[in-house]
Amino acid sequence: MEQIYTPPPPKNVFNQPNLKFNGNGGSYFGILIVNMLLCIVTLGFYYPWAKAKKLSYLYSNTELDGSPFTWSGTGKEIFKGFIKAVALFAALFILLTVLSRTAGPVVAAIVYFIGIIAIVPFAIHGSNRYRWSRTSWRGIRFGYRGNRNEFVSLFFKEFFLTLVTLGFYGAWMLMNLRNYIIGNIRFGSGEFKYKGNGWDYFVMNLKGYLLTLVTLGIYGFWWQANIFRYFVDNTELHHEGKMYKLRSTATGGQFAGLIILNMIILIFTLGIGYAWVQVNVLKFVAEHVEIDGDIDLGELKQTEEEYKDAMGDDIAGFLDLDIV
Repeated sequence: MEQIYTPPPPKNVFNQPNLKFNGNGGSYFGILIVNMLLCIVTLGFYYPWAKAKKLSYLYSNTELDGSPFTWSGTGKEIFKGFIKAVALFAALFILLTVLSRTAGPVVAAIVYFIGIIAIVPFAIHGSNRYRWSRTSWRGIRFGYRGNRNEFVSLFFKEFFLTLVTLGFYGAWMLMNLRNYIIGNIRFGSGEFKYKGNGWDYFVMNLKGYLLTLVTLGIYGFWWQANIFRYFVDNTELHHEGKMYKLRSTATGGQFAGLIILNMIILIFTLGIGYAWVQVNVLKFVAEHVEIDGDIDLGELKQTEEEYKDAMGDDIAGFLDLDIV
């Protein structure tokens, strides 16, 4: 009897890990509404516990290779950082008030701007140390090994160059900071790398801006897809000479569908549908990021220490700063 030839499956097709988000808008909305009510009743003091509960839900509903992530941060840790952050901003506000009365509003505004800029790199560094330390998967913690003095120095150098070039250096600033931060993130014994290039990022955004103008905004969806693809495709995880490479599969058309749907939800629910919007975004990201490479996640070992000071994370939250 003649045998039928069956070609072997492509390498790693069955053992490539995948991302998945299992949350739903209804349950997430319930968490957000309870958090909001408790924050109102407690005059905002419940905020740290609300943040911990929200993060715990989002992390536990995000899976890698069939296993959920874990957020081990607590409301108590965030509350301590929250108090420090509030004290810092209160001191800055008092200084602003005094200067506005003694030196004038212009001087006060300049000092306030300088004060906020000075806080930013410390907030980003502290936020990364805390947030990654409290993130784990199958018992293996993430970690951030960036040096505070190195990062602060890098930030101010990049910010100065952006300032004197009237913003044109901004693409290089973003890529250099991103390269540093992601390059210092650890997944147990695995090391992340980011290979963004300022010139490539600048050209991509210049093209996106011009084409968006010419097409009366229509190209904006493809511009967003290109940015997302650039961020994802330049991210890698290395371990003992092996590598996982992330790859985006999102297209401009898919971004258009996501953004238009979310706008409709927000408009017709008068903002109440925010929970469904955020869930849609997280599902979209998980479904459109592929992981390809030859690392076995079971080879990763625990190497990272715990870090419990959440002050930087709270300041970053106040200033609406992204961690990565």
